[in-house]
Amino acid sequence: MVRRNCVRRIGAALTSESWQIAFAFVLGFILPASGCKRDATESDTSSRTIGVTLLTVQHQFYQDLRSGLEEEAEKHDYKLLISTAEFDSARQANQIDEFLVQRVSALVVCPCDSRSVGASIAAANEAGIPVFTADIASTSPLGKVTAHIASNNVLGGQEAAKLLAKAIGGAGKVAILTHPAVASVRDRVNGFKKGISEHKEIEVVAELSAEGKRDKAVRVMEDLLQAHPEIVGVFGINDDSALGALAAIESAGKLGTVKIVGYDATPEARSKIKSGAIYGDVIQHPRRIGQLTMQTIHDHLEGRPTPASIPVEVGTYTAETP
Repeated sequence: MVRRNCVRRIGAALTSESWQIAFAFVLGFILPASGCKRDATESDTSSRTIGVTLLTVQHQFYQDLRSGLEEEAEKHDYKLLISTAEFDSARQANQIDEFLVQRVSALVVCPCDSRSVGASIAAANEAGIPVFTADIASTSPLGKVTAHIASNNVLGGQEAAKLLAKAIGGAGKVAILTHPAVASVRDRVNGFKKGISEHKEIEVVAELSAEGKRDKAVRVMEDLLQAHPEIVGVFGINDDSALGALAAIESAGKLGTVKIVGYDATPEARSKIKSGAIYGDVIQHPRRIGQLTMQTIHDHLEGRPTPASIPVEVGTYTAETP
């Protein structure tokens, strides 16, 4: 009772001016705090994180593609979280799961396996995270990809066929070192076969997978030379395949007898082309693919419409190329 009376007396002693001062003090404390909270929210909205899972970083192609992604991301102040699956689809699935837990703003996927990646893409769809594929497409019925950015690989395969046909004089038996788990490679091979079919005196006698890896390409090419000693040409679906084939051909003493055409035109391959060890390559532009991928993501996140497929031009490189 005494305490309650004391409180009443203190309340009565406060003049209206005192209450105004007290209110102003409290308001002055609350407003800066709420202002800080609003600034933090605005900052979180403007700072976007993009998850990237690459097929590999061992190939020059993907090193250049990564550079393109990083260059364009910096322009838009995006943070990139980059992982590499190194041809392991289970590892890639785990990487995508981690990105979903981190609630990234978008995903860039270069699938290790064009069909099995569908389940991970579907999980990203359920989480409301847009998925963009670069270089390698998803062919799974599961999941929806917002946009696919890659070289025009069918045309690239046709250009490779023209190069090899010219190298072997329009006649002879040839082989293909492929990697059928990857959609872009299947496109290249289909384009190559279509181009070669126009040359009635050229026969494709073997099509074996080297998985795009140089060490395996050496072994596969050695077996091909044993099984088909009459081969006069080989198409490697990337430069590691072509360079692996070159090592086997050199070891067999058939350098110059078996012509090689590759795909990518990396610096190492260009050097071999200039020396005459490899006849020619199809040129890709991986840095441009990376840049276009990030530009497409930016457009999508800003609410602008984006095409479902963005083909990137290809070219050819031979010893005569400046």
